[in-house]
Amino acid sequence: QVQLVESGGGLVQAEGSLRLSCAASGRTLSSYAMGWFRQAPGKEREFVARISHSGKLTYYADSVKGRFTISRDNAKNTVILQMNKLKPEDTAVYYCAADLVAGKRQSTAEYGYWGQGTQVTVSS
Repeated sequence: QVQLVESGGGLVQAEGSLRLSCAASGRTLSSYAMGWFRQAPGKEREFVARISHSGKLTYYADSVKGRFTISRDNAKNTVILQMNKLKPEDTAVYYCAADLVAGKRQSTAEYGYWGQGTQVTVSS
């Protein structure tokens, strides 16, 4: 199995940028498609972005399309979420997650492994 640790969260002003990292250990990262999710206070955890095992395919929630970019470096066992033009409504705890199955999968139930999350706060 794989262990995931997120980092890079923090406090940023609206229109600013943050770069989240997800470091994987254990089973090789290339065995998994990877996703980012977020959960705001009082809300359900929601899909943000997903990248295929090879990195060739990416998927985004409509709310972040054009502002966020997901990437991966399998040699370094790392997944990145570059977040630009941040908005106050992007404030949430951000989680990376691993999925053994290929395809366009955006449900939390489809991901078997999760990190502990990193807080992102965007001030107006």
